[in-house]
Amino acid sequence: MENEVVAAIGPQSSGIAHVISHVVNELNVPLLSFGATDPTLTSLQYPYFLRTTQSDYYQMHAVADLVEYYGWREVIAIFVDDDYGRNGISVLGDALSKKRAKISYKAPFSPGASRSAINSLLVGANLMESRVFVVHVNPDTGLTIFSVAKSLGMTAGSYVWIATDWLPSVLDSTEPVDIDTMNLLQGVVALRHHTPDTDLKKNFISRWKNLKYKENSPSGFNSYALYAYDSVWLVAHALDALLNEGGKFTFSNDPKLHDTNGSMLNLSSLRVFDGGQQFLQTLLRMNFTGLSGEIRFDADKNLVNPAYDVLNIGGTGSRRIGYWSNYSGLSVVAPEILYTKPPNSSSNRHLYSVIWPGEITATPRGWVFPNNGMPLRIAVPNRVSYNEFVAKDKSPPGVKGYCIDVFEAAVNLLPYPVPHNYIMYGNGKRNPIYNDIVQQVALNKFDAAVGDITIVTNRTKLVDFTQPYMESGLVVVAPVQKLKSSPWAFLKPFTIPMWLVTGGFFLFVGAVVWILEHRFNNEFRGPPSQQLVTIFWFSFSTMFFSHRENTVSSLGRVVLIVWLFVVLIINSSYTASLTSILTVQQLTSQIEGIDSLISSTEPIGVQDGSFAWNYLVDELKIAESRLVKLKNMEEYSIALARGPKGGGVAAIVDELPYIELFMSKTNCEFRTVGQEFTKSGWGFAFQRDSPLAIDLSTAILQLSENGDLQKIHNKWLTYNECSMDLSPADGGGSRLSLKSFWGLFLICGIACFLALIFFFCRVCGQFRRFGSEDEESIETEDIAHDTSTSGRRTLRSTSFKDLIDFIDRKEAEIKEILKRRNSDNKRPSQSSDG
Repeated sequence: MENEVVAAIGPQSSGIAHVISHVVNELNVPLLSFGATDPTLTSLQYPYFLRTTQSDYYQMHAVADLVEYYGWREVIAIFVDDDYGRNGISVLGDALSKKRAKISYKAPFSPGASRSAINSLLVGANLMESRVFVVHVNPDTGLTIFSVAKSLGMTAGSYVWIATDWLPSVLDSTEPVDIDTMNLLQGVVALRHHTPDTDLKKNFISRWKNLKYKENSPSGFNSYALYAYDSVWLVAHALDALLNEGGKFTFSNDPKLHDTNGSMLNLSSLRVFDGGQQFLQTLLRMNFTGLSGEIRFDADKNLVNPAYDVLNIGGTGSRRIGYWSNYSGLSVVAPEILYTKPPNSSSNRHLYSVIWPGEITATPRGWVFPNNGMPLRIAVPNRVSYNEFVAKDKSPPGVKGYCIDVFEAAVNLLPYPVPHNYIMYGNGKRNPIYNDIVQQVALNKFDAAVGDITIVTNRTKLVDFTQPYMESGLVVVAPVQKLKSSPWAFLKPFTIPMWLVTGGFFLFVGAVVWILEHRFNNEFRGPPSQQLVTIFWFSFSTMFFSHRENTVSSLGRVVLIVWLFVVLIINSSYTASLTSILTVQQLTSQIEGIDSLISSTEPIGVQDGSFAWNYLVDELKIAESRLVKLKNMEEYSIALARGPKGGGVAAIVDELPYIELFMSKTNCEFRTVGQEFTKSGWGFAFQRDSPLAIDLSTAILQLSENGDLQKIHNKWLTYNECSMDLSPADGGGSRLSLKSFWGLFLICGIACFLALIFFFCRVCGQFRRFGSEDEESIETEDIAHDTSTSGRRTLRSTSFKDLIDFIDRKEAEIKEILKRRNSDNKRPSQSSDG
């Protein structure tokens, strides 16, 4: 730097690049690094740092895409503990979290670590559950890791090794590759910088191979050599462009750079490049095609179009199984082809087949059971009641029950063996507290818990549950009583409003039919008392379709047909409801559901160890003093039979599977009241992020689909069904209300009103025609009323009385008068005196 340089190319180490970047920033000298891939080396912190290779930021996202592609959820990171290793793995963790995966264990080692240190590191990593190893190290110690891994048996089947670009760089630089080295790497998947196979690259390789040296022939080269070659040409093109633009190279002294206290750094000899910023901008504007591909920088001063080859090492070399690019992700199509198409449009996002360690072609599941494959420690609740679900057994495997059979059937569906040991949890004298079992799994005292474990919110925060294999929920069970027969039972089918409305419509329809038939039908005429009796008799006789009066008018028949249809529906509904009341056994309970139980002050029974205790106290705010712990079905029966006054309980709150079994065992002496007020299910609990929980969930779904789950249920839990329906204490549960029939009444009412409107319009029309005759003629021929003694009356009162009298007349009589009047009008007109 004392020689007034205008650009620096290198270094090959990310750690050294951090140091040199501080120097070039002070001297305004662009630093072009073809080997520093640390993603924290950014232009924001180091303005004069220019990376001429790809950042590990993209490489770690490529690794994350590989992990997601093969369905793994956890990886173990082995890396060198320096800037290059730490920062790269940090980016990998962020990339995996976006894929819902994670680094389960980090295994760092210091640069230049001994073989024994690496051995200890791998032994610790091998105790972990994950079998996917990501190796991000320097080339000088990378092969030692695989050598130690092979001696530990960690390169056999079920292991996955993913190496970053350091491994292809070592292999490409070594010609020929040692056979023993290749034996260490069989089945490894590695990433290498993608460089297009252009004619320019092919010509360079040909010229390289033709070079002859006196002592040694040239060795192979890797992708970093191509980036180094392009870095030199990048500086050359930029210098040529700067000179053509009239740029000058001048230097000046920086007063901040001076020697202090006899320093040997000789800082005073360093001079600042005055045209550094101009030259940096010229470098960023360059755009040409080099050996590594297109040389062009984006806004963040990174090379455009980052891409990697995905390699599978096997035999004496490696084969390319696909590509990864920031543009299209994983693909078997070269990135330069995909750049010409819309992103993700033509890429199938798949890779060619891989031969994994151990020469297997099936994708490894990527994990084993903890403690290096030791049998799973499965906690099983040691219950004292409801042993049909889970119970201790003298014969292998030491437990039995519905839950155990479901778990064993699900395990048998897995494509791999699951060695496991059942461990009873509890003293056998009382049911264990299930929250404690879940807590023990979370604390790694057990690997899993199998039994009648309810999936609730606070438990899901500690462990992972499988798919529920049985539906559950809290219900209320209470003692029931038979409803006593009543002499007024015939009134129970209808509610009081229904009775009132029905009776009112009987009278209303009878009155309407009387109005419509009065002018036509002699059966609806006579003295007022007789007509009133006719209305009542006709109205209620239609209930039994026994009315003796015939309807003559069309409007009356229409109304009667509609009403008879309504009566038919009401009769049928009444008969069915009354039959149900008198023949079906009616049960009732003082407790109607959880709401009435909360509002009361009576004691409530809860199964010992159940989550229902916490739910009633924490969620429903029921005082603990009201809760009574019950151990088994015998205590359930005794507590319910005694009731609150006898030292028992008013009701029991428990999960539906237990209650169904309890009611069946007690011959339906007790029943559930109200609705199921929580919805949940039973599942198997595993430690957080356990892949076995996911695989078993799929197996449980298969059991449900093929019917095996129902067969297991029938084997252990066959019981008599008890009706869940109870009548309220007042017996009103089956009563028919007006809400069910208001539509019928509405139709009947509309039909009656329309008939009345049509009837009165017709009568008014006849009345106008009838009233056109002069008053005297009407009085002498038809009405014969004595107006001389009645005094003067208003025109309105006379007309209304005439209208009433007119309506009261028979239709035939009115027609006869109108007919006679029409005949008289056809005769020769006489004088007004005549």
